[in-house]
Amino acid sequence: MPVANPDHNQKKYPDRAAGILLHLTSLPSPWGIGDLGPEAEKFLDFLKESGQRYWQFLPLGPTLAIHGHSPYMSTSTFAGNPLLISPDYLLRDGWIEAEDLDEDPKFYQYLVRFKEVSAFKEALLEKAFANFVKRSPQPKAFSEFCDNSPWLEDYALFVSLGEKFCGHPWHEWPSDIARRDPQALDSIQKELSSRVTYHKFIQFIFAEQWREFKKNAGARKIRLIGDIPIYVALNSADVWANQECFQLDQKNLKPEYVAGVPPDYFSPTGQAWGNPLYRWHSDNLSNKALNETVIKWWQRRLQRLAELVDVVRIDHFRAFEAYWQIPATSESAENGEWIEGPGEAFFDQLGSAIQNLRIIAEDLGTITPPVEELRNHLGFAGMKVLQFAFDGDLDNPYLPWNFTTPNCVVYTGTHDNETTLGWYLDGSVDFECKERARRASNSDGSAIHLDFIKMAYSSIAALAIIPLQDVLGFGSDCRMNWPGSNERNWAWRCAPRFLSKEISKMLYHETSFYNRTRDCNTP
Repeated sequence: MPVANPDHNQKKYPDRAAGILLHLTSLPSPWGIGDLGPEAEKFLDFLKESGQRYWQFLPLGPTLAIHGHSPYMSTSTFAGNPLLISPDYLLRDGWIEAEDLDEDPKFYQYLVRFKEVSAFKEALLEKAFANFVKRSPQPKAFSEFCDNSPWLEDYALFVSLGEKFCGHPWHEWPSDIARRDPQALDSIQKELSSRVTYHKFIQFIFAEQWREFKKNAGARKIRLIGDIPIYVALNSADVWANQECFQLDQKNLKPEYVAGVPPDYFSPTGQAWGNPLYRWHSDNLSNKALNETVIKWWQRRLQRLAELVDVVRIDHFRAFEAYWQIPATSESAENGEWIEGPGEAFFDQLGSAIQNLRIIAEDLGTITPPVEELRNHLGFAGMKVLQFAFDGDLDNPYLPWNFTTPNCVVYTGTHDNETTLGWYLDGSVDFECKERARRASNSDGSAIHLDFIKMAYSSIAALAIIPLQDVLGFGSDCRMNWPGSNERNWAWRCAPRFLSKEISKMLYHETSFYNRTRDCNTP
């Protein structure tokens, strides 16, 4: 993948490679949800044996039941999701006892049942914290983690306040706390000191397990691709602690406008996401300089991502060129308007925070020439999704033979798409689209998921990423997300028996045939 640099001059393209899209929560696990434990290490072995060099997953932040546990609506863009903490490694590292896992619930194997899993994990973490409090002296690594995580204090206090105020959003808290009066914060920090330490401890455990996970990936030459939504949730530590960065009405601390998209492939009426918009520019109408506080916040955000992953996919990249602004009082996303984004100047000012990061720009949806120009000028890799390719437009940019540069990542589909088999069997997809897909792959469609994989692998794209559901040929019941819906999203899980030697050999055979296995060892 290309590396962004200050002069935006991409000098060479990387070797051809392949990878898998699978969120960590979808991994096999006896504990009801995928985590950073033994199954994550097994999947790294599966990737290596299959000739894959990249593992892409969704955002890693803490999720909430009120948002259906969407990883794109987190309480923090800096913190890790406690649900990803491995009970096996809590036991191994002495934070819990064997009997704490003796009577585990019989979790459902194929879907995450978030309510059950959350209760189970929270009980384990409370036990782990109780054992932590008893240790004397406490681990030096904990104090070092706290000292080196400048986001941690605000996050831990934010979550503790959310507990104290029964889950009410921060703008409904007492005014002095909501507006971050220093004296009020100092007082409440002392009152909630135990819970604040508890949430710091959870993040410490996540960090320790993540460090091991990333080290294991590096040892197998597997690069990790993280994902960040351009926007953050209103009810988050990010907004509460950095209110000057967002367009908020100072009377009630709610957004003046919210983010979303106009009508598109995923929704005929558009989508109003509810996220507050950034205050990109100074309030001084005569001064169009970018807001320095926003720049510094983004620098910290990208520096944090660089600690966790090797490559970053920026979701909804097009908003840096122009974003869809919807009045917060509007009932429909159709009532929005396009507003000029911060553009190239924003990336110029990020400096070293982005200089060594590898970037994938999610450039799907309503894309205009200025968006393409910004992406190309920055040297970022764009995205090509094969499910969008066969609408009959001969100039369709997602058709493999229309790719104009290797500097892109090709997908059969994304977490927001149907699985490829689900797409092919969907009666609402035009017959002509399917016929063009069959002709493009010179097949009868009986193994359409493999046909799409071969089309992706054979393209000039530097990187081909395949959702695991497409590798396995799964249907629509295994889809990860239905945009605009809250029904059964983010819950799909893969049972361990599907990650077989036969699948691994098939993947390696195809990946090597299309010259995407350099630096990989033959299984």
